[in-house]
Amino acid sequence: MTTETLRVRLTSRRNLTPQIREFTLAAAEGGALPDHTPGSHITVRTPSGAMRRYSLVNDGEAPEHYTIAVKREPQSRGGSQSMHDDATVGTELDIEPPINDFELTEANDYLLIAGGIGVTPIYSMARKLDRQNSPFHIIYCTRSPEDTAYLEDMQSAFGDRLTLHHDGGEPDRAYDFWDHFEEPKDQHVFCCGPKPLMEEVQGVSGHWNEGRVHFEDFKPVEVVRADDTPFEVELKASGRTIQVPADRTILETIRQAGIPTVSSCESGTCGTCKTILIDGTPDHRDMVLMEHEKENRIMICVSRALSERLVLDL
Repeated sequence: MTTETLRVRLTSRRNLTPQIREFTLAAAEGGALPDHTPGSHITVRTPSGAMRRYSLVNDGEAPEHYTIAVKREPQSRGGSQSMHDDATVGTELDIEPPINDFELTEANDYLLIAGGIGVTPIYSMARKLDRQNSPFHIIYCTRSPEDTAYLEDMQSAFGDRLTLHHDGGEPDRAYDFWDHFEEPKDQHVFCCGPKPLMEEVQGVSGHWNEGRVHFEDFKPVEVVRADDTPFEVELKASGRTIQVPADRTILETIRQAGIPTVSSCESGTCGTCKTILIDGTPDHRDMVLMEHEKENRIMICVSRALSERLVLDL
């Protein structure tokens, strides 16, 4: 499976917080980039080779650039760290065209909920709603003002339509959403943020009509788990054997070894890295394979081994 790619050049970057950096990308050959709607994301091949999804923040009509914001993750496996350290002005990158799995639907009123770096699609939606004079309110939760990306921009643009909440990283100080959801409203809710925030909103909105509350989650699969262990992979076609560490995926290890392979989502959802499994017992963690495929196929971006050794047709 192959996916269309676009070549872009990094034209500027700026720090939004100590851990979040904004990147502006333009077509390497000049001209407009493909249109996109609020909630869209692009998949970026980072300088390390890792494929990562980032929401687009800027206007999507005949855009001359794409704007993304990337948080440096403390346990980065190569994506965010590579963008922060190696993507400098002038760097050219390959990206996949915008896709929208978090489309802004038609509604009479909107509640937009963001947590941390999850503000990127929410900010894009708010700007669109503001331009078309649609009623909306934003709840934006972060640890502190210093950790709040686009703080001044959003305060200036949205005024009292923006509610900020800083919990200092203490669960007991988390925002209480119940007042917003106690009585179902003629309203659509869009929520993007860390797992605890998403679970809280899911919990308090369970009695709302189906289709009213929308979520965006870029991490549907826990790629590396605390109890993972190393294992060996024989690459039959290449004649090589590699050791997959506990904190790396098969795909990442193969890439680091300089062996060509293809990937896209790197989260077990797209099917691009589907590989023939010749021998061994896999630990399937993807959301793609049909049951009948699991005997002789494996998604190497997320899945691991239950046996000490796997043999793959690579």
